[in-house]
Parts: sequence; structure tokens; C-alpha cells
Amino acid sequence: AATAPGKKKITARLKRTLPVRGPQAPTLSELMRWYCLNTNTHGCRRIVVSRGRLRRLLWILLTLSAVGLILWQCAELLMNYYSASVSVTVQFQKLPFPAVTICNINPYKYSAMKEYLSELDKETKKALETFYGFSEGKSKVRRSVDDWNSTGNDFFQQIPLLKVEDFSRTATDLHSGQKRKIEGSVFHKDSSIVNAGDSNDIIGFQLCDANNSSDCALYTFSSGVNAIQEWYKLHYMNIMAQIPLETKEKLSYSADDLLLTCFFDGLSCDKRHFTRFHHPLHGNCYTFNSGENGTILSTSTGGSEYGLQVVLYIDEADYNPFLVTSTGAKIIVHDQNEYPFIEDIGTEIETAAATSIGMHFTRSRKLSKPYSDCTETGADIPVENLYNKSYSLQICLHSCFQKAMVDSCGCAQYAQPLPAGAEYCNYKRNPNWMYCYYRLHEKFVKEQLGCQQICKDACSFKEWALTTSIAQWPSAVSEDWMLRVLSWDKGQKLNKKLNKTDLANLMVFYKDLNERFISENPANTLVILLSNFGGQLGLWMSCSVVCVIEIVEVFFIDSLSIVLRRQWQRAKKWWGGRQRGGAGKAARAGDPERQGHDNPVCLDEDLPTFTTALRLPLPQDSPLPRTPPPNYSTLRLETAFTEQLPDTLELGQH
Repeated sequence: AATAPGKKKITARLKRTLPVRGPQAPTLSELMRWYCLNTNTHGCRRIVVSRGRLRRLLWILLTLSAVGLILWQCAELLMNYYSASVSVTVQFQKLPFPAVTICNINPYKYSAMKEYLSELDKETKKALETFYGFSEGKSKVRRSVDDWNSTGNDFFQQIPLLKVEDFSRTATDLHSGQKRKIEGSVFHKDSSIVNAGDSNDIIGFQLCDANNSSDCALYTFSSGVNAIQEWYKLHYMNIMAQIPLETKEKLSYSADDLLLTCFFDGLSCDKRHFTRFHHPLHGNCYTFNSGENGTILSTSTGGSEYGLQVVLYIDEADYNPFLVTSTGAKIIVHDQNEYPFIEDIGTEIETAAATSIGMHFTRSRKLSKPYSDCTETGADIPVENLYNKSYSLQICLHSCFQKAMVDSCGCAQYAQPLPAGAEYCNYKRNPNWMYCYYRLHEKFVKEQLGCQQICKDACSFKEWALTTSIAQWPSAVSEDWMLRVLSWDKGQKLNKKLNKTDLANLMVFYKDLNERFISENPANTLVILLSNFGGQLGLWMSCSVVCVIEIVEVFFIDSLSIVLRRQWQRAKKWWGGRQRGGAGKAARAGDPERQGHDNPVCLDEDLPTFTTALRLPLPQDSPLPRTPPPNYSTLRLETAFTEQLPDTLELGQH
């Protein structure tokens, strides 16, 4: 029991006076000095051991420069790691023939559609007569049994064509002939008036919110042709949205109507090789080699003789004069799993001409994240695919807009597929859809709907690069007999002689059988990245992975522990003072418990060993020790001591 206080005093003295170095150093400066003396990075060591301020300053600048170069080079390596290199592979082999979709530019036979469009055509002719002085005889058109235009007539009055007479914003109403004042807020801010010199040419139409008549937008056009066509299509879509699909398929062209002759790979083909699908804007379209029966045709020879050759019957006389202003057909070359967006990227085919389309096939594949922001299958895109085909950027954009249309306007836009549970917009059920659609489309174009941000490119896709050439067909010397033969072949169905402006000759073929495969590959692998890191560390700092671990340990773990230890000691000091009734009062200098915590290396209560005691430094204010070790060479005591102990005197006498 008597030795307990002495044990505590000795332990407290060791804690106060024993110098501590390394990770257990009490201060950050001591820790940094210890690190610089023991690290494998030579620059840090030279900072400490160098003599003279100039030399030490030079080593500091060199070391900091090396660290900066390492950080810069490592950042470049990381950026290069997330880059990709493009490789192109060319193979010569038998190629699968793509799907070829063909549509007549005129979607429906005008003779069959007149009963549905009689009131609309009447209003259009009236506009031409009012604005431009055109006059036609009264057409005797049979009214539809279902009277499709009875409701539309009311909307012709609500959404008439307007002629802006001057810049005082006065417009003439086509339907009533009355003039109306156009308020400033009514003008559509994105209207493009090209021919501003003559305001009499400005024609447009006004759309207003059915729930707020003061909220309107005036869509103006510098060309009367564009204004009348846009206005006509607006009412045309309303009418077509009310006609059942089965009826519309009968109103459009059949395969027998469209196709006169067909050859593929030098062999005859017919309508059995074509698959029909109904497009809302182009009517019945026919896809050659659609692959629906599980068979995809291929070709082993390039050239026009071994591709697809068809002669199309256009029937220009049965075109809708207000809906389309060009004559011919539209085609698109695509993969069997892709939807043919013929209204976006279709190629027009002229009549009375032979159109040759040569193809080059390319397959492309991009790397997904983190190299690019593409999607593999579209499953990670929060947009429902409405087209029942493989994912593409166009499918995503159209589906996103259609979903926004249903959510905002309560109905679906006619030109795109229907979402589940939705119906197409029409006058009867959705009187406000026109205004809603134009406002929503304006936001879509300005990328304010978020569709462009959500939709991504596909990582893999196929592409057919097309080269088009046109020649006059049939020639003047062969025109007579060729038209006679074709008229004879189709005579039983057409009951009239063919004109060359009713025909179009189309050839689609591979120019060569070289398949190009474009792929992205990582520019660097993880092994190469680590090797480059090691090279930079060794070059600028003579450092290895162990050195990096040492830096992390000292500069992060040990430094943090020292800071936390300091905070803990301050908190403990404050709490001890509060317990003694003197919060914030400093502890006494002779307090063994207080002094025992100055040195964090001595955290136990064990007495020090002889070896640790020898390493204790001599206090500056203490006398020299009285019992030095003996000098075994002479067995005499050093005279440096002030007095001699009795036991040593006896030893000397002997």
C-alpha cells in the first residue's frame, strides 16, 4: 500500500518527460517532423535535414512542384480512363436485306374520302375564293350517312382562317367576313413573318383556351399556302380521329393498287412478300421483308440487279388537292425490329422517273456508362414504349410527347400510337385540344417538357447509308409500249390507260457487301491506369504504393487522432475543473493525475522498465545523478559527482 503513491508519481513523471515520436506524437508539428525523417519520399526528408534556409526553401519548392505535377498527371490519367477509342472493322460477307417500307404520299383515295371531307373542302375553297379570288363550280358531294361534318362546321366558325390586313392588328374572319380586333397578347410570339413588307399576305388562325377566352394565340404565316395547309390538316386530323381503323384501311390503297411489278435478287415477288401496316398520316403502307413470318431475306451479290425492284402505281388523279402538294411515294430502309418513322426520315420517290438507291450497311456500338450516356435496351428510361418495337431515340421522344399530351390535354395526338386507356383527340369530346396541343408542342420544341433530357441514344444500332440517283423513266422511245403493257396487266382493275406521271420505278440494292462495324473500346484498362499512377509517383516522388498508404495513415488517420485527442483533453480539463467547483480554473502543477495525461504514450499503470528509464532526458533544473554507472576499465568513480556514496568508498579501499 505504501508503494502505490510512489508508483503513481513515477508513472506521472514518465508521462510528462518521456519524448514521444511517430504516430503517437502529441502535436502535428512533431508528427510531420517524424514523418519527414522516416518516409521513403526523399524530398520530404531533405526538407528537414537540409542546412540553411535557402537550401531548405529550394527543397520545399521542388517537393511542392513534384506533388503538383503528380496531381495534374493523375487527373489526366483519370480523364483518359473514361474515354473510348473507336475501331472500324470491315467484313465481306453475305448480308441480310433490310426491311423496305413504301407508302403513297397521298394517304387515302380522295374519291373515297370526299363524303367525310365535304364541309372542310367547302370551307377551304371559300378561303381561296375570299383571299385570292379563286372560284370553282359548286361541287355536288354526297353527304356522309353519319354526317361527320355537322360538328366540324361549328368548329370552322370557332377556328376560322384570318387575314391580317395591316399592322393595326385588324383581321378579317373568313367564315363570317367580319373584321375583328386582334389584341396584342393574342399574337403568337414565335410567329415568323418573312414577307413583312406587305402585311396583306399574312394569313393565320387563332386558337383560344376553351376555359379562358382571353388566353389566345394567333399563328400567322407569311405564305398563304402554308397557312391553308396547316389549317386544313388541323381539321383533317379531327375528322380522321373519329373514323374507325377498319374503315380507314378500306379508304386507303391496297397492295394490288400500289404494286404493279416486283423483283428481288433476280426472282419475281408479289404482295405476299409485303406486310401491311396502317400509318395515321400516310394510310396503308407496305413493308418488304418485314420478318414477321420469321424469315429474313438476304443477298450474296451487290448491284441493282440483285436488290429490290418495284414499279408503283401512284394514281395522281385521286390525290387530295388540299392535303398534299407533291406526287409520288415515300420509302424508308430500316431494320426489322425498328419502327419506320416515314414522316421524319422517309425518302420521296418521284413519278415518271427511275430512282436507284444504293446502300452501305454499318453496325455501330457505343460503350455505356461511364463512357457515354446511352442505353442498352431502354429499360432504364422512365418512358413507356408505345410502338412495340426496339428502343430508339425517336421512339422515346414521340412516346414522351404523347404521354405529356394525354396528361395535359386529356387525349392523344392523332399522329402517334395510343397509350393504354386513352383516345384520340377530336372536336366532340375534346373541344380544347387544339390550343392545348399547340402550346404543348411549343414547349416540346423549346425542350421545356423534359423529354430531351430523359431520352437517350441507343448504344447499338444499325444504319444503311443511302445514295440516291434518278433517271427519266420510261424513256421516250419505250414509253408507248411500256405503258400499253402495264395498262394491259392492270386493265381489269384500273379500267383506264396509264400515264407515266402515275408510275414510279424504284430500285433498292447493296452497292457492295462490305459490312462496316464501328465499335468503341476503353482507351485504358484498370491495370494500365494503376501502372500509369505508379509511374508518375515513382518519377516525381520516388514513391510506391506503400508510400501512398503511409501518406494516408499519417496525414489523415494520425493527424485526425491528434486533433481529436487534443479536443478530448480540453473537454476533460474543463469537466475536471467544473467538478472541483472552479469551471475553467487551471489544474495545479503538482497534480500527478493532471501531469500523467500530458504524455499519451503512457496510458497504463505499470512501472517503467530499466530500458525506458535510460531513455529519459535529464531535466534542465535537476542536479546530476548521484549513482552513475561504474567505469569498469579503472574501477574508479568519475570526479564529476559532488560527493561520494559510502558503499563506493568501501569498494575503493578494497
